[in-house]
Amino acid sequence: QVQLVESGGGLVQSGGSLRLSCTASGSLLDLAIIGWFRQAPGKGREGVAAITNDGTTHYKDSVKGRFIISRDNAKNTVDLEMHSLKPEDTAVYYCAADPHYVIKLLRLDSGEYDYWGQGTPVTVSA
Repeated sequence: QVQLVESGGGLVQSGGSLRLSCTASGSLLDLAIIGWFRQAPGKGREGVAAITNDGTTHYKDSVKGRFIISRDNAKNTVDLEMHSLKPEDTAVYYCAADPHYVIKLLRLDSGEYDYWGQGTPVTVSA
């Protein structure tokens, strides 16, 4: 059983930056894919970014050029750097992981991930 713990959320003004971190209880090398998802009030959970164990990254269109996902296998962490934040980025952000290969088309699909963190809230003020 993999445990994931997110940190780094908070309140930031529009245009600002935040860095979220996800720490896994075991080795990242045992996880085929790790993703960041978010859920805004009254909305469904959506995939934001994902990174595979070979370093391939995927992003939701609306965050491309603003968010960067990266992994540090030595520290068992996956970070999400968020820049040029907008009020519509406000949500609870979740880290998720799965030990199995996920086809490219489904890498931002929450249904493909078995392990989830508790989430960290991000609020972007206008």
